[in-house]
Amino acid sequence: MSEQNLLGKRVLITQADMFMGPVLCDVFARHGATVIANTASLVDVEAPAAIVADAGRVDVLVANLAIPAPGTAVAEVSEAEWNDTFAVLVHPLARLFRAVLPAMIARRSGKILLMGSAAALRGMKGRSTYSAARGAQLAYVQAVGVEVAPHNVQVNAIAQNFVENPTYFPPEVQADPRFQERLKREVPLGRLVSAEEDAEFAAYLCSDLANCFVGQVFPVCGGWVMR
Repeated sequence: MSEQNLLGKRVLITQADMFMGPVLCDVFARHGATVIANTASLVDVEAPAAIVADAGRVDVLVANLAIPAPGTAVAEVSEAEWNDTFAVLVHPLARLFRAVLPAMIARRSGKILLMGSAAALRGMKGRSTYSAARGAQLAYVQAVGVEVAPHNVQVNAIAQNFVENPTYFPPEVQADPRFQERLKREVPLGRLVSAEEDAEFAAYLCSDLANCFVGQVFPVCGGWVMR
């Protein structure tokens, strides 16, 4: 997008210092948004509501949530791993939605975009905990999306993998020849989706040009889920 399709929009981006946060802040500002970049932890029960209250008017919420993916065999997954993963990825999402949706519904205007994971769309060995949490995110977005659509509030998700970002694909991983071979073997695109490509698509989904999308999950993964 070359136009400033987010001009005048107040956009709250969570965990703005990790995962897709930094590039989202840059791209959304470039498209005219007033970016509220929050870096606070969301694990505390009261934190999401406090963050939304501090932000003031929120036209767009970008729920950018991430945690290093556990690689535990399913029979060895501990209660702590399971609970901690859901505490970071799932519970804050519902609390953020409950905090931001009443004002959006009252105004009959608003957008929420989840930066989720394609790990929920394709089985991965050793990722049962992470995939379950990411799957819960997507199911929640789909249900809420159809519920609030009559109020002119659009809720959608990007389900990504093999997208350039410092949390899952830092430079040292990208430079590994074995990873480059894996890209060629597993990803039809043959490369990582760039952070800019992903953020530009996110900006489009948060603009008024995307008012027709309701409770949808958009894979951004270079074709990985289709293999």
